[in-house]
Amino acid sequence: MAKFGFGRWLRWCVVVGFSCLLLTACAGNSSAGKTLRVATEPAFPPFEFQKQGGELQGFSIDLMNAIAVAANFKVDFQSLPFDGIIPALGAKTVDAAISSITITQERAKTISFSRPYFKAGLAIAIRADNQNIIGFDSLKNKKIAVQVGTTGAAKAKSIPGVQIRSFDSAPLALQELTNGNVDAVINDAPVTLYAINTGNLQGIKIVQQLLTEEFYGIATAQNSPNLALINDGLDKVLKNGTYSQIYQKWFKAEPPSLPTKSPFENQSSTGTPKIFTSISVILQAFPTLLQGALVTLQLTILSVVFGLIGGSLIGIVRLSRIAPVRWIARAYVDFFRGTPLLVQIFMIYFGFPAISQELGFTFTFDRLTAGVIALSLNNAAYTAEVVRAGIQSIETGQAEAAQSLGLSSIQTMIYVIFPQAFRRMIPPLGNDFISLLKDTSLVSVIGLEELLRKGQLIVADNYRAFEIYAGVAVVYLCLTLLFSQAFSLLEVWMNPVKRRRKYDT
Repeated sequence: MAKFGFGRWLRWCVVVGFSCLLLTACAGNSSAGKTLRVATEPAFPPFEFQKQGGELQGFSIDLMNAIAVAANFKVDFQSLPFDGIIPALGAKTVDAAISSITITQERAKTISFSRPYFKAGLAIAIRADNQNIIGFDSLKNKKIAVQVGTTGAAKAKSIPGVQIRSFDSAPLALQELTNGNVDAVINDAPVTLYAINTGNLQGIKIVQQLLTEEFYGIATAQNSPNLALINDGLDKVLKNGTYSQIYQKWFKAEPPSLPTKSPFENQSSTGTPKIFTSISVILQAFPTLLQGALVTLQLTILSVVFGLIGGSLIGIVRLSRIAPVRWIARAYVDFFRGTPLLVQIFMIYFGFPAISQELGFTFTFDRLTAGVIALSLNNAAYTAEVVRAGIQSIETGQAEAAQSLGLSSIQTMIYVIFPQAFRRMIPPLGNDFISLLKDTSLVSVIGLEELLRKGQLIVADNYRAFEIYAGVAVVYLCLTLLFSQAFSLLEVWMNPVKRRRKYDT
């Protein structure tokens, strides 16, 4: 019995000792197997962009993967719009971000930065035939395109009399310059040079003068434990030569020396946001949001009027007895209902001017005009189906009775069929109107400062995404409720039975 007890005790000692060794090994390598969610906007070549197959590539992507190997963690890249990256870090929906984010004092109050990993600067891009703009002072009273939320956008605001057009990505801003809609673009010099050298954008050049000296940093939430891990990996790739290899791969040059620390460390915000602070932020933003709401209403009303006129004609043509005419109307409806409105906006505003230049003539759209055209054409396709269904809902006997009284087909449609059909169309037309009111937010992609774009510009300045977008949502809600009530009243007014009941009560 004593021998058996001693053997069992020895086995337990071996098991416990082995377990302690495993725990010690795991504790000594706590980051092993850890995965960081890293945000990036893959629309900023040569730093962050996608291959044809959709795989991420670029200087920043290669560097982040090298840092992950050096610090022994894994990377899960998540694509986000640039102006949404800092709010995502604040909400901790991502762990870090590498998206050519310039280290600034204002940003350092909201997020934390790693040591700088790239030295850059802003440059002015102009059309190759422009001889008037020779430097920053020449931009006075000019039209400038920028990417929303960037240091280029902040720099443009200091120019007297400037007209700024903000876009969601740098390629769109440069395309605006290529199409001749703006005089210049203020953007990070390496990105613009890459676009020129690769031949993707022709007919533009850089004014040979950097406006600023900037450093990019990897961003994390404030007090994030991941910052030390990232800095450790970055230190290693800088020392072992990996950074130099990646830099030469993308820029064919020796890398410059970089600071060992972020220039704005240990910054702090004014305090933890409280409910009263949030209300104050929303109230301060409301005048600007209401300015955007006026543009939204202008877009909506114009597009509804033109869409109703065009849609009514197309809906009537859809009922034509002439087959080719009917097929053309059907093709129109299928195309505009079967393709995304966002794609249609891009095609009209960016595509047609680019094609016209290929054909040897210049043709550009005003942003409001392009927005109204895109929204009207799209709305007309949906209105056409509502009109067709409304007309077909009227009994055929009424048309026969009208024609027996001597009315022509056109007179029958105008005086008998369409007025009755229109009364039945009001509910679905009201639904289309509300949808169109919200769809106007898509026009923000071409830089038109409607309600949503005004909100995005405010967030780019104060990084208070929740409060500002809550304010945007409230304004949209008020507009939709107002017009929903208006269509309900119109429906009652157009219906003799409901109107009689209303007056009887």
